[in-house]
Amino acid sequence: MADTIFTKILRGDIPCHKVYEDEHVLAFLDIRPLSYGHTLVIPKEEAATLDQLSDDASAAIGRVLPRLCRAIRAITGVEQFNVLQNNGPMAHQAVFHVHFHIIPKPGVDEGLGIEWPAKKLDPQEAAKLAASLSNEIGG
Repeated sequence: MADTIFTKILRGDIPCHKVYEDEHVLAFLDIRPLSYGHTLVIPKEEAATLDQLSDDASAAIGRVLPRLCRAIRAITGVEQFNVLQNNGPMAHQAVFHVHFHIIPKPGVDEGLGIEWPAKKLDPQEAAKLAASLSNEIGG
């Protein structure tokens, strides 16, 4: 995997405003925040997309995300927030190292703004898709 800005931060080549660190995870403030408290959470394991990340690294992030969200809520005073994770360029991923954004939503014009072009779910197609996914997972 090619060096990314996150690889350079993990190596200490680029400084960051560290919020949290353990043996598997690093969290730091985004240098281009959408709102006050916008924090990035990255695994120390290098993987471009979430599906490439090991179960151990995924579990480590899962353990720390709620604690980080609670801290950000407490310090910013903002009760509402988004947790965002993108995979691939068409899904708006800009840095190809798994990362989660915790983005406080203090008001309508601050924080993450998204459109959600929802469609209807066909029940027969949904049943086939759910069964196929379940079989692929092994469940």
